[in-house]
Amino acid sequence: MTRTQQGIAAMIAACVLWGLSPLYYKALSYVPPLEVLSHRTLWSLVFFGIVLAVQGRLGEIGVIFRARGLLAVMLASSILIAVNWGIFIWAIQVGRTVESSLGYYIYPLISVLLGAVLFHERLDRVQILSVALATGAVGLLTWGLGVTPWISLSLAISFVAYGVIKKQVPVGPVVSVTTEVLLLLPLAIVWLWGIHARGWNDFDGRTVAAFGDGWYNTVMLMGLGLITALPLILFSYATKRLGFATQGLLFYLNPTLQFIVAVVAFGEAVSRWHMIAFPLIWLALAIYSLNALRQERALRRAAASAGTVSTTSK
Repeated sequence: MTRTQQGIAAMIAACVLWGLSPLYYKALSYVPPLEVLSHRTLWSLVFFGIVLAVQGRLGEIGVIFRARGLLAVMLASSILIAVNWGIFIWAIQVGRTVESSLGYYIYPLISVLLGAVLFHERLDRVQILSVALATGAVGLLTWGLGVTPWISLSLAISFVAYGVIKKQVPVGPVVSVTTEVLLLLPLAIVWLWGIHARGWNDFDGRTVAAFGDGWYNTVMLMGLGLITALPLILFSYATKRLGFATQGLLFYLNPTLQFIVAVVAFGEAVSRWHMIAFPLIWLALAIYSLNALRQERALRRAAASAGTVSTTSK
């Protein structure tokens, strides 16, 4: 396999795991969201720690903790990813996976809009059209349902903000996410202690204390580390081998699978307003992605042409 083919295979594998992950979280729907989130934090750290230890890179985490400015940035990103994970888990448990998938559809378009507002990045006509279509679709959905799709917007905005902060972190994704879950670990440990030792209730009024209550519960909760870490490692591998536009196109496999799982496996209802809004967003993404792919190819041709000219001049 070529380097590009390896990247495509890794990206598809990561998006399939992300897209099908609602099945796993739904299987844990009897465990309250904060308990699931706490175990996801704990076992992700264990898995990432093992990976970094095998690679001999645990020392890179110490570098982050010695840089106060960088540590503050990592703390902000850890809060955002915890919010994103928590909303995602809760949405699946309460039967709102369709809205969850919508959030990851509109995420790249909100990212483009935020780039224009915060970093004064210029949008071309195609990007403006894509953002306008997506904005119109969300507005139509809000008007039709009579309520703002806050789950979708919260997931998209928190993930975009997370990405903006991560741009300031000069370390690889595995090291940075390991640091994030390490910063979240005290909260996870305290919450799990409260559940098991004090019988604390989750915000939905439930107390389960599932870990240790049979091998199935224990294995499923420990498995949260694997389903969190594995797709991220695959994604990291893919980003080193693929252009941004190609990554963006393949990423949409994730929310598409989420949507299919929500409708086919979970039997979630899709209103007529969803049936109008989703095609508009798909159209916006198709326009945006094809334009990005065209620009990426143009840049490659220009770079190849410049390299040829440079070689010839020598």
